[in-house]
Amino acid sequence: MNVSGVSSQDPISLSQASGGEALGKDAFMKLLVQQMKNQDPLEPAKNEEMLAQLAQFQNLEEMDELNNNIIGLAVLQQSNALLEQLTSGSALIGKDVQYTDATTDQPVWGRVDGVKIEEGVATLEIDGKSVPLASVLQVGAPPVVDPDTAAEEAAANAASAA
Repeated sequence: MNVSGVSSQDPISLSQASGGEALGKDAFMKLLVQQMKNQDPLEPAKNEEMLAQLAQFQNLEEMDELNNNIIGLAVLQQSNALLEQLTSGSALIGKDVQYTDATTDQPVWGRVDGVKIEEGVATLEIDGKSVPLASVLQVGAPPVVDPDTAAEEAAANAASAA
């Protein structure tokens, strides 16, 4: 006797029965119920086998719940990291900072005008440039340079380079 959806000769494929998705806990439970309904009455499944299948089903449910919890924690952690970056960046608005310029790889001073998130990273708006928050070296007033000393240092650097 053939039971619809159980025989390998049945025209309903496994992907049609499960909606084209991988077998989940609902499909596993339906399969278990069908197996119990259609077992040979002269040789029924042993209690140990049924308990083992129920234990597997419980393990599947617990793993699914654990996976959902881990995904939720990862999303929460990412959101918290972005919020922390925004908070740190907004505390710098209106302050002078020294940062590493990406084009020259030299330290530069500038005033923070704003903060925004670009591609999951907090960036500061400094003098019209987008500067990653991680490039900030220090916060405070730029050092005051005496014009006479600066000219002497420039001349010494030029002489040593020659």
